[in-house]
Amino acid sequence: MRYIFDYSDQVMLSIFQQGGYESNQSELLTWLKREEEPGFVACKDIELARFLNGLIINNRGAKDGVIPEPETVLNNNIILRKLKIALDLQADDLLAILKLVSVEPSKHELSALFRRADHKNYRQCQDQLFRQFLNGMEKRYRQG
Repeated sequence: MRYIFDYSDQVMLSIFQQGGYESNQSELLTWLKREEEPGFVACKDIELARFLNGLIINNRGAKDGVIPEPETVLNNNIILRKLKIALDLQADDLLAILKLVSVEPSKHELSALFRRADHKNYRQCQDQLFRQFLNGMEKRYRQG
Protein backbone atom coordinates (compact mmCIF):
# COMPACT_ATOMS: atom_id res chain seq x y z
CA MET A 1 0.00 0.00 0.00
CA ARG A 2 2.87 2.31 0.79
CA TYR A 3 4.25 2.04 -2.73
CA ILE A 4 0.91 1.98 -4.54
CA PHE A 5 -0.32 5.16 -2.85
CA ASP A 6 3.10 6.71 -2.22
CA TYR A 7 2.47 6.97 1.53
CA SER A 8 5.16 8.62 3.63
CA ASP A 9 6.36 7.08 6.89
CA GLN A 10 4.18 9.55 8.80
CA VAL A 11 1.07 8.59 6.81
CA MET A 12 1.79 4.90 7.39
CA LEU A 13 2.23 5.48 11.14
CA SER A 14 -0.98 7.53 11.22
CA ILE A 15 -2.91 4.71 9.52
CA PHE A 16 -1.56 2.20 12.05
CA GLN A 17 -2.60 4.58 14.84
CA GLN A 18 -6.12 4.93 13.42
CA GLY A 19 -6.32 1.13 13.50
CA GLY A 20 -5.35 1.10 17.18
CA TYR A 21 -1.65 0.29 16.95
CA GLU A 22 1.10 2.64 18.11
CA SER A 23 4.11 1.94 15.94
CA ASN A 24 7.28 3.93 15.43
CA GLN A 25 9.48 4.70 12.47
CA SER A 26 12.19 2.13 13.30
CA GLU A 27 9.61 -0.68 13.59
CA LEU A 28 7.94 0.46 10.37
CA LEU A 29 11.24 0.44 8.52
CA THR A 30 11.95 -3.18 9.55
CA TRP A 31 8.58 -4.21 8.07
CA LEU A 32 9.23 -2.34 4.83
CA LYS A 33 12.57 -3.99 4.11
CA ARG A 34 12.79 -6.80 1.58
CA GLU A 35 12.99 -10.31 3.02
CA GLU A 36 16.59 -10.72 1.95
CA GLU A 37 17.73 -7.45 3.57
CA PRO A 38 19.37 -7.47 7.01
CA GLY A 39 17.01 -6.28 9.71
CA PHE A 40 13.84 -7.45 7.93
CA VAL A 41 10.99 -8.31 10.29
CA ALA A 42 7.69 -9.72 9.06
CA CYS A 43 4.64 -7.74 10.08
CA LYS A 44 2.41 -9.98 12.21
CA ASP A 45 -1.15 -10.66 11.07
CA ILE A 46 -2.67 -8.70 13.97
CA GLU A 47 -0.55 -5.65 13.12
CA LEU A 48 -1.45 -5.90 9.42
CA ALA A 49 -5.12 -6.23 10.39
CA ARG A 50 -4.79 -3.06 12.47
CA PHE A 51 -3.19 -1.29 9.48
CA LEU A 52 -6.00 -2.41 7.17
CA ASN A 53 -8.62 -1.35 9.73
CA GLY A 54 -6.81 1.98 9.97
CA LEU A 55 -6.87 2.29 6.18
CA ILE A 56 -10.64 1.78 6.23
CA ILE A 57 -11.02 4.43 8.95
CA ASN A 58 -8.63 6.78 7.15
CA ASN A 59 -10.55 6.51 3.86
CA ARG A 60 -14.14 6.04 5.01
CA GLY A 61 -14.33 7.03 8.67
CA ALA A 62 -14.84 4.95 11.79
CA LYS A 63 -18.10 3.02 11.97
CA ASP A 64 -19.92 4.30 15.06
CA GLY A 65 -16.62 5.91 16.14
CA VAL A 66 -15.25 2.51 17.17
CA ILE A 67 -11.99 0.88 16.09
CA PRO A 68 -12.81 -2.71 15.11
CA GLU A 69 -11.03 -5.59 16.81
CA PRO A 70 -8.29 -6.90 14.51
CA GLU A 71 -8.18 -10.48 13.30
CA THR A 72 -5.29 -12.46 14.73
CA VAL A 73 -4.97 -14.61 11.61
CA LEU A 74 -5.35 -13.17 8.12
CA ASN A 75 -5.70 -14.79 4.73
CA ASN A 76 -5.86 -13.34 1.23
CA ASN A 77 -9.68 -13.28 1.28
CA ILE A 78 -9.79 -11.17 4.45
CA ILE A 79 -7.13 -8.77 3.15
CA LEU A 80 -8.93 -8.48 -0.19
CA ARG A 81 -12.22 -7.75 1.60
CA LYS A 82 -10.61 -5.06 3.75
CA LEU A 83 -9.02 -3.42 0.69
CA LYS A 84 -12.37 -3.55 -1.10
CA ILE A 85 -14.00 -1.75 1.83
CA ALA A 86 -11.17 0.76 2.33
CA LEU A 87 -11.12 1.75 -1.34
CA ASP A 88 -14.92 1.56 -1.73
CA LEU A 89 -14.57 -0.87 -4.63
CA GLN A 90 -17.55 -2.51 -6.29
CA ALA A 91 -17.42 -5.76 -8.28
CA ASP A 92 -16.93 -3.86 -11.54
CA ASP A 93 -13.99 -1.96 -10.03
CA LEU A 94 -12.35 -5.21 -8.90
CA LEU A 95 -12.86 -6.74 -12.34
CA ALA A 96 -11.38 -3.64 -14.00
CA ILE A 97 -8.32 -3.78 -11.73
CA LEU A 98 -7.76 -7.45 -12.54
CA LYS A 99 -8.29 -6.80 -16.26
CA LEU A 100 -5.33 -4.38 -16.15
CA VAL A 101 -3.12 -7.44 -15.53
CA SER A 102 -4.95 -9.67 -18.03
CA VAL A 103 -6.95 -11.60 -15.43
CA GLU A 104 -10.65 -11.80 -16.17
CA PRO A 105 -12.65 -13.82 -13.66
CA SER A 106 -16.43 -13.86 -13.91
CA LYS A 107 -18.51 -11.91 -11.40
CA HIS A 108 -19.56 -15.27 -9.93
CA GLU A 109 -15.91 -16.34 -9.43
CA LEU A 110 -15.14 -12.97 -7.87
CA SER A 111 -18.13 -13.02 -5.51
CA ALA A 112 -17.03 -16.47 -4.25
CA LEU A 113 -13.93 -14.80 -2.76
CA PHE A 114 -16.10 -12.60 -0.53
CA ARG A 115 -18.40 -15.28 0.87
CA ARG A 116 -18.13 -16.69 4.38
CA ALA A 117 -15.63 -19.53 4.64
CA ASP A 118 -18.41 -21.97 5.54
CA HIS A 119 -20.53 -21.08 2.49
CA LYS A 120 -20.76 -23.81 -0.14
CA ASN A 121 -19.63 -21.41 -2.91
CA TYR A 122 -16.71 -19.92 -0.95
CA ARG A 123 -13.43 -19.92 -2.85
CA GLN A 124 -10.02 -19.32 -1.32
CA CYS A 125 -8.07 -16.46 -2.89
CA GLN A 126 -4.81 -18.01 -4.02
CA ASP A 127 -1.50 -16.13 -3.66
CA GLN A 128 -1.11 -15.75 -7.43
CA LEU A 129 -4.51 -14.05 -7.84
CA PHE A 130 -3.81 -11.82 -4.84
CA ARG A 131 -0.42 -10.76 -6.28
CA GLN A 132 -2.09 -10.04 -9.61
CA PHE A 133 -4.70 -7.93 -7.83
CA LEU A 134 -1.95 -5.90 -6.12
CA ASN A 135 -0.18 -5.47 -9.47
CA GLY A 136 -3.47 -4.26 -10.97
CA MET A 137 -3.90 -1.82 -8.09
CA GLU A 138 -0.43 -0.50 -8.76
CA LYS A 139 -1.33 0.10 -12.41
CA ARG A 140 -4.60 1.79 -11.47
CA TYR A 141 -3.49 3.94 -8.55
CA ARG A 142 0.27 4.50 -8.80
CA GLN A 143 1.03 8.07 -9.82
CA GLY A 144 4.03 8.28 -12.14
